[in-house]
Amino acid sequence: MCVSHSRFIAELDSCTLSLFRTSLQTHCGKAMLQASPTWRFTLLIPLLTAAIFSENVAAQPPAAKPTEAEMAGYLLVPHQRVDRKYDGGFGMYVTAWPLLKNYPGQRFQTGLFGTWMFAQYEGQRPKDSYSDIEGGLGWWRDTRFATETPKFIMGGVAKSFSEWANGPGAGKGRDWDRPNGKYGVAQLSPHVVWPPDGLNLKQGTRGELFGYGYLPLPLTEPMATTSGQEVATGDQSWTLFLNTENFKGPVAFFTPWFWTKPSLNDPSLEGMFLDTRPSDPNKAIQMETQYVPAYQSVGPDGVTYARVAPTQFPLDADGNCPLAHRVMAFQKQEYWKAMKAWFDGGEVFNGRVSEEALAEQAFEPAGGSTWRIYPPGTARDDKIRIGWNDFATPTTLDRLTYAYKWNHDLVTTSQTESPGVVTLPQYFRLGKDNRDKPVWTAVSAADVPAETGLADLTFPRAERKKIDPYVTPEDPNDTWHKPGPVAGPFQLKLGDGSLLTYSWYRFADQPALMNADLSLQQREAMQKKVELLHRHWPTDRDYLPPPTRSPLASLDPALLVTPPKGFEYGYVPIATRQEPAPWWTLAKVLTLILHLMNITGVNSVGQAPAWQFNCTRWTKLRSGRNLELPLPGIAQVLGAVVRVGVSQRSCGSMSPQASPIGCRQPLLPRFGWPVRVFFLLKILHGVGHYPH
Repeated sequence: MCVSHSRFIAELDSCTLSLFRTSLQTHCGKAMLQASPTWRFTLLIPLLTAAIFSENVAAQPPAAKPTEAEMAGYLLVPHQRVDRKYDGGFGMYVTAWPLLKNYPGQRFQTGLFGTWMFAQYEGQRPKDSYSDIEGGLGWWRDTRFATETPKFIMGGVAKSFSEWANGPGAGKGRDWDRPNGKYGVAQLSPHVVWPPDGLNLKQGTRGELFGYGYLPLPLTEPMATTSGQEVATGDQSWTLFLNTENFKGPVAFFTPWFWTKPSLNDPSLEGMFLDTRPSDPNKAIQMETQYVPAYQSVGPDGVTYARVAPTQFPLDADGNCPLAHRVMAFQKQEYWKAMKAWFDGGEVFNGRVSEEALAEQAFEPAGGSTWRIYPPGTARDDKIRIGWNDFATPTTLDRLTYAYKWNHDLVTTSQTESPGVVTLPQYFRLGKDNRDKPVWTAVSAADVPAETGLADLTFPRAERKKIDPYVTPEDPNDTWHKPGPVAGPFQLKLGDGSLLTYSWYRFADQPALMNADLSLQQREAMQKKVELLHRHWPTDRDYLPPPTRSPLASLDPALLVTPPKGFEYGYVPIATRQEPAPWWTLAKVLTLILHLMNITGVNSVGQAPAWQFNCTRWTKLRSGRNLELPLPGIAQVLGAVVRVGVSQRSCGSMSPQASPIGCRQPLLPRFGWPVRVFFLLKILHGVGHYPH
């Protein structure tokens, strides 16, 4: 027994034995080491066990650290071509939804399905003359007040991206010393305020159709010279028309000068842009994604895996995923002729595109994806595609509706919300396709080794950091102030958590037209035309041919305004500032107090809860999330002011129906006047911030 113990000890690795001896000598003294072999062996058992365990641990490869990656590319939508005679713009309906479950921050840039409208040429487009309208729904790196809900921009691109115009007061950069397209769009509608950060949709939009398109309106006359040079400018004012649930009609237009301006530096390009040229009806329909956050990591088997932020597509009530609907190309001649005749004193034109003047571009059940996953800085040819067709199959729900069908073994479907959503595969494994080309193949989470660390990742909603406001020039002598506004400023609290300041300008005196190389006489001629539009074109008429599917998306209700009295026709709202809304506004504090104190009480019949009439939703918290508390309208507040602290007897026999809030029980009689003062402050606050 002693010999066997001695041999066992003798055969230990000398380094390990030396370590044990040192440890024992330190903690137990030399006497322990001189004890019997049996005792020595007994002492070494736990140390040997620890040594063996530590060797096994050391033999395991260290856990992989995921490295940053991204997903980007295009989703392609084939559709029929039409005759080139349909040269007067387009209309279409695209699905609006939050692509990512959580907004990841300003690196996120992607459009939803949309198009690129180019000028039409005989033959090839002239070299170095790239120019188009390519806006739509989406998220962009310069979006300051982004949420999961997409916004809309107009996206007009002047020659070779020298300038671009996204809406009234919104263009390339924020330096007003270099406008770069910020004067390229003029406001037309008196009923919609356009924020410089993009046109807001109603928060929570998910799966509804957003209808939009462009038509050329004859708001100006052709000019033989531009900015004093012998360069002609055309007379086409390409105008954005919307078809949404709560607004229909024209909103804003690109000034012809925006397209012509680059020709001043290169007169050979005169007449090559959309101020003069007809539109090309055969446009691409695609979804362009420039960045979706992702990570990749190498497993213990040497295989590379990736994980992408939860990416969602909408489902309708039937479990389908419609994405683009009723793409149309319009013929200019009939529409243009009717508009000209009206402006020249003829019969009022209703502004509708007739069915005879359009061509529908039916979809094909085909298409594909160029989405790829790759680390930042990867060369174009080294970006590896994902196996899109493994889980998504292009289809048509009818000839005018493009959609996807999903492989439910790889995607996750949720119908707990209405409408439902499909979450695309988050995990991918790098392998080879049947042509021996690298491809990312969708796999389940269980197929990804834990050692990759991908399962431990989260893709949280980006915390809103300090945001600089959008501001317009403040020089009292500039075109923002001379002639300047006729009413305002007013403020609106938008669903994206921003506070928008705007004023009312006479249409012809708005800054965009003051900077559009137009004479006073030309602007006054435009003023008369626009007054006709304001008088005769309501906001509930289908100007674009309507969809054959539903429902329609809505604009942020806060953006819908009514002109002040006396400025109903020929005046437009112009945004002058957009900034983070304070999280603690007086209206919020009062509303929370009213709810906590039940200040509204119950009506005299003791049934209906208070303030059921004309309540609206307001959604401003520091985080930009929705606060779905009813905000009382001014009429209700005024009614409450005169009733707070009044006894039940004072109501007499008045019917609750005789008042917008009904007859009240006694409410805090000891604090009646302080509460009334609170209410009056609320009214004053409401008048300043909610003028519409």
